Amino acid sequence: MFSQVGRKKTAWHVCLYIVNIVVLALAVQVNSFQEFFFVADLFPFGLSIATLVLLTFLLALDLRFPTSYTGRPQFEIGFFATLTVFWLASNVFSTSRWSQVPMACNTIPAAWPETRVWCKNLQALKAFVWVEWLLVGGITLFTLRYTLAQYLKGHKHIVKMSLSRYSQYSDGSNDYPRNSDFIQWGKSS
Repeated sequence: MFSQVGRKKTAWHVCLYIVNIVVLALAVQVNSFQEFFFVADLFPFGLSIATLVLLTFLLALDLRFPTSYTGRPQFEIGFFATLTVFWLASNVFSTSRWSQVPMACNTIPAAWPETRVWCKNLQALKAFVWVEWLLVGGITLFTLRYTLAQYLKGHKHIVKMSLSRYSQYSDGSNDYPRNSDFIQWGKSS
């Protein structure tokens, strides 16, 4: 069903999905302590929800419909490039606000255990939002590099089919290799 590059692509999308769920869980814990008050804490929360919904939609369409436009490289490059920009902007804003929180959460007095837990959750969230940005950016760059390399090798059908089902031996219109005897036989009669 999926090609070799399609399995790798789907594996990276699932990895991003898992990291996004971790970011969402940490953002919920950080925001519930602050009672959803600070905007810097709400950015990763809202963006992780949007990423989760969009990534679920993207994966479902790619799994369900073999010729889905959302699985084509040009759509995925634009989609993940946009997510990369949004995650970068969110992370820069939130990280600058979080710089006032001490890195050593054990320096917070033991009389406030909830604050210590919040501090540790915030430090974990700070790390995972950057991991998510790296994953999204990496997926974007890998997809762009692979698509350009295949396109420049003459496999122009890469932009006409879902990347998860792409094979350099396919012409994009069916699943038969270009050099198949059946295709040659069909053209000669």
